[in-house]
Amino acid sequence: MAEYFKNIQKIEYAGPDSTDPLAFHHYNADEKILGKTMAEHLRFGACYWHNFCWDGADVFGQGTFNRPWLKAGDAMERAKQKADVAFEFFSKLSIPHYSFHDIDVAPEGNSIKEYVNNFAEMTDVLEQKQEETGMKLLWGTANAFSNPRYAAGASTNPNPEVFTYAATQVFNAMNATKRLGGQNYVLWGGREGYESLLNTDLRQEREQMGRFMQMVVEHKHKIGFKGTLLIEPKPQEPTKHQYDYDTATVYGFLKQFGLENEIKVNIEVNHATLAGHSFQHEIATAISLGLFGSIDANRGDAQNGWDTDQFPIDVPELTLVMTDILKAGGFENGGFLFDTKLRRQSSDPADLFHGHIGGMDHLALALKKAAVIVENDFLGAAVSERYRNWNGDLGKSIAKGEHSLESLAAYALDNEIAPQHESGRQEMLENKVNRVLFG
Repeated sequence: MAEYFKNIQKIEYAGPDSTDPLAFHHYNADEKILGKTMAEHLRFGACYWHNFCWDGADVFGQGTFNRPWLKAGDAMERAKQKADVAFEFFSKLSIPHYSFHDIDVAPEGNSIKEYVNNFAEMTDVLEQKQEETGMKLLWGTANAFSNPRYAAGASTNPNPEVFTYAATQVFNAMNATKRLGGQNYVLWGGREGYESLLNTDLRQEREQMGRFMQMVVEHKHKIGFKGTLLIEPKPQEPTKHQYDYDTATVYGFLKQFGLENEIKVNIEVNHATLAGHSFQHEIATAISLGLFGSIDANRGDAQNGWDTDQFPIDVPELTLVMTDILKAGGFENGGFLFDTKLRRQSSDPADLFHGHIGGMDHLALALKKAAVIVENDFLGAAVSERYRNWNGDLGKSIAKGEHSLESLAAYALDNEIAPQHESGRQEMLENKVNRVLFG
């Protein structure tokens, strides 16, 4: 296919004083922050699905984007044209990673055999594209939620043949991810939940999902995949209630099925807010539970109760999240994947660049601000001071299990303890953070 983004050159760093809208103003891939380059810290990726599989349609209106590769025609030829455009975009954006669902890159066909053959052929194409461009695969996954067969779920479906079809997709998607050098494999149970308890066996469905995940882990080790397996939590939408509601719920699920050391989480910003949490809460929870894996970077709209997948621009929020990530040692295999889509009115091809440039710049700015907080470590010092007494004799003996309720009651009486509340100094810390952010 001929060049699609004809009037757009490779996006370069131009600095904060530049007025060029098609340049980076804060993201300088080679700039060193706390001993690593921005590229190493942020590990950016762009998604295949929203950028190249969506035509701008919504439930109230037709598509607005007029993408030529989404028009009628030979399905495999269109898939190859889509790959041409996608890798042109990735390369011109100067982004190092991409991610896909199986049916983003290959047509499903009219049978399971056609699906397998089409996906295999397109895996060859992706492998060639990666060699030509130097792009790397951040993660792959299978779409086991869009087809009508998955209306009642995939691994949780009441029909074992649907379970088997989903297993076939995951089998092929995991194999393709390994072959393409993918650094992670993501499982998003888009319809792994229920619409009504009137027709749902919760125990049955959880056990089915647990066995499915166990098989995924078994296959990972069988094929020698060295990447990280990730579950992406979401509370609802499209189903009324999903079994992977949030990070804490996923941890309980993993513990139930003995998978807590095998699978981590891929946290999406907009999913966190739909669960009634902040983005930082989900990141901090994942880090505290040893589950932190990767991030789908986007944002929602407080006035909309659904997943809007807008580009991340909230630097204060991103700075606090970045602070937690830096203090935890950063990403291992994960990164910031832009699971983002344009607004329907943003119909120019250049808008894809504007959205991603903004996301990359705002995260880069957040990284720089977070580095200041980490270097000064006033938040860490405040936390240490607040919990200092747990490093004393009493705190240590409780933590070691050396006390019972009875012995603590005796200790309190013998020592006539009379603890007093101490200020958490929240407002002071908020002021300090804002001075870093805004000067």
